[in-house]
Amino acid sequence: MTSATLSKFGYPSNLVGQTEHWTVLLRPEQPTLGSLVLICREPVTAFGAASPAAFAGLATVVARIEATLGRFVQYEKINYLMLMMLDPDVHFHVIPRYAGSRSQAGVMVEDHGWPAAPALGQAVTPDAAQQAQLVAALRALWDGQSS
Repeated sequence: MTSATLSKFGYPSNLVGQTEHWTVLLRPEQPTLGSLVLICREPVTAFGAASPAAFAGLATVVARIEATLGRFVQYEKINYLMLMMLDPDVHFHVIPRYAGSRSQAGVMVEDHGWPAAPALGQAVTPDAAQQAQLVAALRALWDGQSS
């Protein structure tokens, strides 16, 4: 069964990677290039309700995200935002941060908030073809790592 949060962020077409307890999707709106959504696969709406196994698995999935984004966008910092206001399922917005702009697949995104908080309201929305290219590039980097 697919949660409303997974659906909202484009699962399965935006799937970058997945572990036993976590799903990683390309964020449809890109406040910085390579922005992702990390969603708990358990049916929980409070972070503290996630299982000990999900918490343990977070270390592995975060390491893979950071390695993938490091190669993809050469970020300088990374922000994990757990907002959960409109989408109640446990999830993080993963925002790679950098001075200036980055581009790939015909998409150029400036980090308008650098070096302060991310400017989520100034996101770029890639078209379907660009989104597919970004997902494919990120998935190849994700798959190139050992689990």
